[in-house]
Amino acid sequence: MSANDYDYDVVVPTAGRDSLGALLAGLAALDGAPPGRVVIADDRRGDGRPVAAAVPPALLRRTVILRGGGRGPAAARNAGWRATNAPWVAFLDDDVLVPPGWGRALAADLEGLAPDVAGSQGRVRVPLPAGRRPTDWERNVAGLEAARWITADMALRRSALASVEGFDERFPRPYREDADLGLRLARRRRRIVPGTRTVVHPVARADAWVSVRKQGGNRDDALMRRLHGPGWREAAGAPRGRLGRHAAT
Repeated sequence: MSANDYDYDVVVPTAGRDSLGALLAGLAALDGAPPGRVVIADDRRGDGRPVAAAVPPALLRRTVILRGGGRGPAAARNAGWRATNAPWVAFLDDDVLVPPGWGRALAADLEGLAPDVAGSQGRVRVPLPAGRRPTDWERNVAGLEAARWITADMALRRSALASVEGFDERFPRPYREDADLGLRLARRRRRIVPGTRTVVHPVARADAWVSVRKQGGNRDDALMRRLHGPGWREAAGAPRGRLGRHAAT
């Protein structure tokens, strides 16, 4: 079976970041196995620079833009995959870059997967600056390289998403909603397996308060414990943070 025999759609939740244009340009330049449809879920509360301005001419006929109203990436992804009709849905974050061979590599990753495989996880490479130690924020982003389930690049069977009713929209941040989905699929004996394709995740600029804002994710950790029990970290391959040591300090 050739790469082009695979039918997949791409879903991109976005907050309107400038990086969206670079991702869409990469999708337009794929050298094989292009997506059938690109669904952009605009998750901004208010109006801003029109997302349509970032869509390259080569993608215009295959692109659908949805407005999500700022309900978070879980809700945006749900709106996105429900607007697809392909058997596979490839989720990409709006701040990653895809190389020209990404489509063919995705097709190769999906070839011959067993029926109990719900999804294929892409590899994420985070380039860090040379010649100095990375900042806390840069180390935080670099942690994506070792994350077990990460929607920066994850292809899922549409049927598997439907079987668990998609992402849990009680997770309002881009944090833990992917691990929650992975655990719910595992409970149904559905696997997410590693693929060979790679995307690049540059480290975006951030202000001095970004690490403080990230502490809001502790609320999502509490929700994970309530939903999946005290052993959720081990089951999801999520390392423990430093909250206890910070509190003691």
